[in-house]
Formats: sequence, C-alpha cells, structure tokens
Amino acid sequence: MPLIPEEPQIHESAQGPRATPASGRTAPTPRPVPGPRSAAPSRPGRPGPPRPTPPVQRTQRDVVPAMPGPSGPAVPAVTAATPQIQLIPASAEGALDAAEEAVDLLLESGRAPGEVLVITTGAQHPWAEHELSFGEAAYWSQHDSGDDVFYTDAAIASRAASRPVVVVAVNGGPATAAATVLPLAHARAGALLIVCGDPQQINSVLGAGVGAGAGV
Repeated sequence: MPLIPEEPQIHESAQGPRATPASGRTAPTPRPVPGPRSAAPSRPGRPGPPRPTPPVQRTQRDVVPAMPGPSGPAVPAVTAATPQIQLIPASAEGALDAAEEAVDLLLESGRAPGEVLVITTGAQHPWAEHELSFGEAAYWSQHDSGDDVFYTDAAIASRAASRPVVVVAVNGGPATAAATVLPLAHARAGALLIVCGDPQQINSVLGAGVGAGAGV
C-alpha cells in the first residue's frame, strides 16, 4: 500500500510563545500599549513649548505724558530790566575824577571796557577831545567797534548806543544839562547807572531814594 506522507511535525523550537500555567513558568513580557506621548524635551533657551505672544497692552506708564501748555496768558520772552542806580556824591569840579575812579573799579571787578559808557554834562573828557580832533567819523567808529570805554558829552550823548553800564559825571554845564542827560543815561544803561555829582540835584531829576555809595 502506498505510504501516506506524514504530516509535517512542528518542532517545539519553532513555535511561538506558549501560555504557561500560572505556576512555575514566567509569563511573556506584554507589549507596550500605545498611550499619550510625553512632551518632547525643550530646546535650550526656550523653557516649555512656545506660546503665542499676547498683544502688548499700553498702560498709563507706557503712555508718554503730554507737556502741559501755558495755563495763563503768554509772557514775553524778554522783559526790560530796570537798571540799578548808584549815586557817588561829588562836586562839579570833582565829578569827572569820581567817574574815572568808578570806571577803574568796574574794570577791576571784571567788566569789559566795551561795556562802559561815560557821559559828561560839562567839559568833555580828555579822551573825547583827543579822538574828536581826528574827526567825528573816526570818533564814532570807535564807539561802533565797542572795544573800549567810550566817552561822550550831553550834547551828543543821544547818538550813543546802550551799554550794560553808564557812568554820568555831572561836572557843570548848563542848568538843564543834568535834567536832560540823566533820563537819557537811565534809558541807555542795561544793568547799572552810576551818577557822580551833587546828590540833591541828582535826586531832583531821578527821584528821591537813589542809593548813594562809593563802590560799584
């Protein structure tokens, strides 16, 4: 009779894991069950997952305060200042010498020569006489340059420009000379007006209460 091929035998070594009884044999390791993945490690410098940046909200600190405007009427930028008036008592004969001493003290205290104007009511200062001998054009050109003390007299003082300090020597002249030149000198003085002469005569023109003193 023909041989019936035997069924292939499956060797035990080829078989898959077999369930073993609870006693005596170790159960196969279970496959891991897919679950939620743990978060990927953060990149250096970025702690945690990136989040959308919220819009920046401006607070009161972020708002630049507006500069307050003037609350009242506009004030002029330049206000005319009233010059200080100083009286140096002197006779008509000694007024010019007193004015010279006042000029010396001004220069020693730091005033620039070009800041001083000297006006006489009587005889001209020797410097003015000397410079006028070269003609009025040369004389007034020195006034315009503003480099030195300028000396003039009451008759032509209205042509002189303003300077920070004006010194007036009431050294005689017509009776109306002081009354004419002192208001002019007051208008020309930017910071200080020094008047050398008779205090009673000066106060009658400029008003009582003019300060008297020997210094500047």
